[in-house]
Amino acid sequence: MQRVRVVTDSTADLDPQTAGELGIEVLPIYVRCGDKTFRDGVDISPAELYTSLDTLVMHPTTAQPGPEDFARVYSDAPGMDIVSVHISSHISGTCNSARIACGMLAGDRQIEIVDSKLNSAGLALVAMAAARVARMGAAFEDVVGVARRAAAEVKMLGLFDTMKYLARGGRISPAIALAAGILRVKPVLTFRSGELVRAGLVRSRTEGKDRLLKFVAARAPVGEIAVSHSTNSEEIEGFVERLKGLVHVPHIPVFEMGAALGIHGGPGMIIVAVRTQA
Repeated sequence: MQRVRVVTDSTADLDPQTAGELGIEVLPIYVRCGDKTFRDGVDISPAELYTSLDTLVMHPTTAQPGPEDFARVYSDAPGMDIVSVHISSHISGTCNSARIACGMLAGDRQIEIVDSKLNSAGLALVAMAAARVARMGAAFEDVVGVARRAAAEVKMLGLFDTMKYLARGGRISPAIALAAGILRVKPVLTFRSGELVRAGLVRSRTEGKDRLLKFVAARAPVGEIAVSHSTNSEEIEGFVERLKGLVHVPHIPVFEMGAALGIHGGPGMIIVAVRTQA
C-alpha cells in the first residue's frame, strides 16, 4: 500500500500522463501577462505561451504557488505522508511557500520539503525517482532518501537559441543580449550549487547540440536521462535519436517545456538531465 505522496511543481515540465502514472501531484506556477494571471499547463499551454512572447506589450512574469496552494494539496492526501520536491530555492520562492504551508497544517503526518537545486528535466528526474519508490510502498524516510540522493546525482545542461528573452526577463543585461545577437552566439547553461549559470557559448545550434551530446557521453554509464524542450518536433526527435546511440536506457522521457523556464528562454531550448548509474 502506498504510504507517501510525492508533490512537485510545474517547473519540472512533467506531462499529465507521466505524472498520473507515477502518482505525482503537480502544482502549477502562475504566469502573469499584464493584468491576467494563468496557471502553467492548466490555463495556458506551452504553445500558447511561445506564440505570444513576441506580441505582448509587457514580457510575462512568473510567481510560485502560494502557501495556501500547498496546504490545499497536502490536505487532499489524508493519511499519507508527503515528500514535496521543488525547483531550486536559489531561483524561486517555491520551497519557502511549501515550508510555510507545513506550519499551517496540523502535525498529524510527516511532510518533507526537498530543494532539488534544479528545475525542468532535472527536477523531473528527481520527482520521478521518489515517486517510483513511493508507488512500491516505501517508507517515508526511504522516499526522502531517494529524492535527496537523486537531487545530488542529477546534472543538467541546456542550449538556448537566443539571449533576448533572458534580457526581457531581467536575467541578463540588454547590452549582453545585443552583443550575443550581433556575434550570433548562443548560450549553454547549467546549474551550479542551485544557481543557473553560463557554461559556455556556441556559434550554432549544431555546435550546441553536439555540446549536449558530449555532456551526456562524458557521464557514461548513464542510469537515467530526460529531455525538456521548446523546439519543433522534427528537431527534438532527431536529437533524441542521437541520444539513443549514446545511452543504454529503456526509455528517454521527453517533455515540452512550460512557462517557468520558457518565459526566460523562449523557443528553441533543449535541456538534457542525466543521472549517472551507480
